[in-house]
Amino acid sequence: MADVDKRLKELGIVLPEVGEPLASFVHAVTTGNLVYTSGNGCEKNGELLYKGKLGQEVTTEEGYEAARQTMINLLAVLHDHLGSLNKIERIVKVNGFINCVPTYTDVPLVLNGASDLLKEVFGAKGEHARSSIGVNSLPLGMPVEIEMVVEMK
Repeated sequence: MADVDKRLKELGIVLPEVGEPLASFVHAVTTGNLVYTSGNGCEKNGELLYKGKLGQEVTTEEGYEAARQTMINLLAVLHDHLGSLNKIERIVKVNGFINCVPTYTDVPLVLNGASDLLKEVFGAKGEHARSSIGVNSLPLGMPVEIEMVVEMK
């Protein structure tokens, strides 16, 4: 993918402003040629896109959209941290935490919302290792929290 900003525009994706962290952490840390992000949620225009548990208040389809929005927010964090998404060599790892009822088993389908977006934006460089984990609770009632590791050029 030659120009990530151009690709985002083609997809109709506008990266949001990155606000201050809600607690005692930073949004991203670079060590060597790797950037580690903190967990992020599905806020859009200052509000959670969805709130609650998968398999209860939130459907799998809504969870997919929440994961997609969360990844858009993470791309905004990376853009803010690096100055340009064109500095990304590849997406290395994505960890997704899905707030769900104990019997919910479609956790990987929810996280596909983030993974599919990365492939759309970065092509082969967006393919990544990942873990999708069902959890009992997330901050502010978020249905999805995602963190990631990227390699810089």
